[in-house]
Amino acid sequence: MILFDTHAHLDDAGYNSDRDEMIQRARQAGVAHIVNVGFNLATSRESLKLAEIYDLIYAAVGIHPHDAAEAGPGFMDELEKMAAHPKVVAIGEMGLDYYRDLSPRPVQRKVFTAQMALAKKLQKPIIIHDRDAHGDLMDILRKDKLGPAGGVMHCYSGSWEMARECLAMGFYISIAGPVTFSNAVKLKDVAAKAPQDRLLIETDAPYLTPAPYRGRRNESAYVIYTAAEVARVRGMETEDLAKMCTENGRRLFRIA
Repeated sequence: MILFDTHAHLDDAGYNSDRDEMIQRARQAGVAHIVNVGFNLATSRESLKLAEIYDLIYAAVGIHPHDAAEAGPGFMDELEKMAAHPKVVAIGEMGLDYYRDLSPRPVQRKVFTAQMALAKKLQKPIIIHDRDAHGDLMDILRKDKLGPAGGVMHCYSGSWEMARECLAMGFYISIAGPVTFSNAVKLKDVAAKAPQDRLLIETDAPYLTPAPYRGRRNESAYVIYTAAEVARVRGMETEDLAKMCTENGRRLFRIA
């Protein structure tokens, strides 16, 4: 089994007591690559540190919509400097979050579009966060366009109709642990219908833990449960699904 956890936050303080053991469990489960994703400048730096320590970890650097209001005037320069590191494979996560509204919506939109422009300049793929903001997010994507390096709709939660438009724009669709929940009918439908060359899987660890560990801390080894459920709804063997998604992740993030 070869797995790729395309989105995790393993720098989270919840792993401070057993981070190395948790990463070793991921290796033992067959996880070959992990993209550790920053959500502000501090966590982006921590992602880089992890990428320097562990060969299977790569970093993404960016400003989450929750943290948009805290992004100072020099944040773009700082992101650009970090993105020069050879193990930085994407810009993000970025996007809009109208569920918690922790930053004013106009500020979220401004910081999002600035990062999209930076990713185009650096020819890096983008990682999109979207929660309860489908309309405004899609309006921005239609207007500003995805760059040639592509991008991924992380922890996808929208409809199949929205997924089709994202796919037409050039995005990959990433499926996380909620697909294992019995009531995730819409997400299972998206997982079943997404083109095989545009599908990714992730944990978003320590969040969104799949069944059978729902309610506990998530970790990269658990991406196998997401792989198994996506394989089931697609009528595939889990090993074949895992290999397919790993190849897709390597292509998007340019990992040999």
